[in-house]
Amino acid sequence: MTIAANLPRGQQILNFEEFFISYGEDNRYELIDGEVFDLEPTGSHEEVAAFITTKLCVQIDIAGWPWFVLQRGLLRPSNLGMMAFRPDVAVVNRDELTKEQFWADQSILTLGSSIKFVAEVVSNNWQNDYARKMEDYAVLGIPEYWIADYAGLGGTRHIGKPKQPTLSICTLVNGEYEIQQLRGNQTIVSVTFPNLKLTAEQVLRADR
Repeated sequence: MTIAANLPRGQQILNFEEFFISYGEDNRYELIDGEVFDLEPTGSHEEVAAFITTKLCVQIDIAGWPWFVLQRGLLRPSNLGMMAFRPDVAVVNRDELTKEQFWADQSILTLGSSIKFVAEVVSNNWQNDYARKMEDYAVLGIPEYWIADYAGLGGTRHIGKPKQPTLSICTLVNGEYEIQQLRGNQTIVSVTFPNLKLTAEQVLRADR
């Protein structure tokens, strides 16, 4: 998740259609429970998201899977009401796109079955990444969810004390995410990308 600032207090709660008319073509914004969030990505945030994207694209290409990486596309879960997420990184299964009612004309996904993997890069507004999005991505059935907290900003109940850069690998098991927290030179084990050879530090530092 990028740095996010709520729009002015007292704003009208929006449904998806109202949100899309005003903000749908601007990838700075997403909708959570009817509230619009203005996304303001930092340079470090974008480096981490780009690093993840690059490494996943290599794996997809080598394996020849019918997948691609979508950045800043709009995820409108049809079963979750006034929501419109913009994951920092999402791996899409091209074979599922025939089931997506909006895809032919707009970069909008509605079905969790279209998404193999999602990642959020944490900045100041970390609550959505660790709580709301984790819950909703699980409901959608997305098999794997990474939370890349490169600055250790998450609450201590999520990343412990002392707070430090943490990569949370969330794997869907029986409808809920099992979470593995990695730091430093600990090796990433991904069920979606089993041949990925990276450490937590490489991701969190964008291999700088």
